[in-house]
Amino acid sequence: MINRLIGGFVGVLVGVSLISPIATEVAKCGSGSSPCYTNLSATSSWAPTIINLVPGFFALGILGIGIAVCYGALQDAGVV
Repeated sequence: MINRLIGGFVGVLVGVSLISPIATEVAKCGSGSSPCYTNLSATSSWAPTIINLVPGFFALGILGIGIAVCYGALQDAGVV
């Protein structure tokens, strides 16, 4: 049980620390000054909008890790 909690804590800590760099890179890509924005705009008009959703879905993934760790720890303890 403690192994699962420690692993989950480390995973969430690493994930939370990566949200800012990911958001920065996505902002660079969607700003119009980088080559990836030009390529995205050339392919479709909705691609920059989808790219801007990446940090939110990354944060939801980290939330999912936290929920899974809590559920697993409760299951190991016999509560669930």
